[in-house]
Amino acid sequence: MDSLSYKTISANAATVDKQWVVIDATNEVLGRLASQVAKILCGKHKPDYTPHVDNGDYVIVINAAKVKLSGNKMTDKVYVRHTGYPGGQRFATPEEYLAKKPEFVIEEAVRGMLPKNRLGSAIFKNLKVYAGAEHPHIAQNPKSIKLNEIK
Repeated sequence: MDSLSYKTISANAATVDKQWVVIDATNEVLGRLASQVAKILCGKHKPDYTPHVDNGDYVIVINAAKVKLSGNKMTDKVYVRHTGYPGGQRFATPEEYLAKKPEFVIEEAVRGMLPKNRLGSAIFKNLKVYAGAEHPHIAQNPKSIKLNEIK
């Protein structure tokens, strides 16, 4: 045997096979949902995972308004933003955001679990979050999966 019987696979933009996936967030715990979504977005569930390439799938999260937070996080957790003006620091709880803009809670949780660089920004664009059960990506024939099916 004078050669290896296997080759190390390194994916690139031309060889990546991207799929569309739908995940229902109804009664799912936010952190567990976000970690699985981030894993799919990065492509870590694929055998040809390459850290410097966007080889993850497109993820559609539906029913974002029905996500759960464990413990007292619904009232104790605080999202901080700044208006840019002096004294412009604003605080909001997940309870307020779920009532007004439920997509934000899931997007922020997933964004925090992605790389903090240009690749992370590109990967984040593959995430689509919707408050209700309807989404406009029917033409892509997304595959519906459950969180416990992800390895």
